[in-house]
Amino acid sequence: MNSLQHLFRLDNKIAIVTGGSTGIGRAMAWALGMQGARLLLMARSANVLNETIIAFAKDGIDARAIAVDLSDAEARTRAIEECKSLSESAWNAQPDILINNAANNIRKPFPELSAEDIRSSLALNLEAPIALIRAFAPAMAERGWGRIVNLGSQQSFRAFNNSGAYGVSKGAMTSLTRSTAEHYTKFGVTCNMIAPGFVVTQLTEKLVAAQPELAARHAAASFIGRNGTPEDFYGAALFLCSNASAYVSGTTLFVDGGYSAK
Repeated sequence: MNSLQHLFRLDNKIAIVTGGSTGIGRAMAWALGMQGARLLLMARSANVLNETIIAFAKDGIDARAIAVDLSDAEARTRAIEECKSLSESAWNAQPDILINNAANNIRKPFPELSAEDIRSSLALNLEAPIALIRAFAPAMAERGWGRIVNLGSQQSFRAFNNSGAYGVSKGAMTSLTRSTAEHYTKFGVTCNMIAPGFVVTQLTEKLVAAQPELAARHAAASFIGRNGTPEDFYGAALFLCSNASAYVSGTTLFVDGGYSAK
């Protein structure tokens, strides 16, 4: 039993989680922290990040925050360097785990998307994950161990209305996951993608409140008969970020209650 428990322990591992102060990102970060990982959380709001750091500390989780708009290329470059420096100064090591979770979803009909809508969506949802992988995966490979998890979407595989730029970026995340896995898995660095179903978070609460019938339809479209919660991602994050998934790379784990299979 002890050896099986050890598969999921993350003691002395350092994990970067983007969008790690709210929703699914926060839930995954908390799960990793409770298994011993030290956390570097990236998000836009310094206040919300600080609140998360304080809450995590009450659970004995060692976490640091970097406030950054990852859609801004210059700010992103500075944040990457800050992340490396902070990791070295705090723990004398570099990150072992990267979860690319931060994203936006501009809900407009496809013809109404502005050039800025498209730019900002692709910059945050796709360019940022590429930049972070390029920044941190080589050092993981040199050490012979690493875990990269990208957050995809049902729209990685199917179209939804009023979500065109988001769907494009999430479709590309599927290919990014496979390409990253193809190059890095032989060095001990796996890369996989999580595809959530309809999850009730701070980002979707307003939509659920305004259109309860839409939330009900999504719930009915799953096998389980309910919509997801951030807590549903604890296990998936631990599996894909630990030694338990050593023989899993380049694939997608659907955490959707059967939504994609129905």
